[in-house]
Amino acid sequence: MDGFKGAALPMQPEDVATVAAEIGVEEAALRAVLSVESAGSGFDKAGRPKALFERHHFFKHLKAKPVELDQAVAMGLAYPKWGEKPYPKGSDAVYAEIAAAYDIDADAALLSTSWGLGQVMGSNFKMVGCASVDQMVKQAMDAEVSQLRHMAGFIKTSGLLPKMQALDWAGFAKGYNGPGYAKNQYDVKLAAAYTKFTG
Repeated sequence: MDGFKGAALPMQPEDVATVAAEIGVEEAALRAVLSVESAGSGFDKAGRPKALFERHHFFKHLKAKPVELDQAVAMGLAYPKWGEKPYPKGSDAVYAEIAAAYDIDADAALLSTSWGLGQVMGSNFKMVGCASVDQMVKQAMDAEVSQLRHMAGFIKTSGLLPKMQALDWAGFAKGYNGPGYAKNQYDVKLAAAYTKFTG
């Protein structure tokens, strides 16, 4: 994956409006999710896609490979339940984990990471219209608009479009971020961001 750096093309001003129209949601609603998920930017300072490695997913993807799983557990890269340890601070630390996991099992590492503007899990590559997780990550490395389309594809195929169209932020947050969304006030943040973008 060559340092997880591709062309890193930024979004154009009209891209959000275009993609919002493609899936049939308000531009302000899509902007709200973007601002809460990734502060509106898809790349870190080094030009890599914003990413978060999920150790409990890595554990799950390595279950059928006991040797790799033991290695990952010993290195603190895998455990069964979410939240056993805090996430590393900063993008370099996150990518250090991804690289270490990639050395154990490349595919499982990419599947266990959320990528880009919408922080879509690699394991959802089919839902966003990609043939492989490799293809999804390469697209995320190349352009923010690809990351945006991954996010839009996930919202559509996961059945969250009606929640977003209705501005049902609690319903959307539960589907997009899981049942623990309320603890992080994810729905409240989305509603506030939407209000900001609608003026």
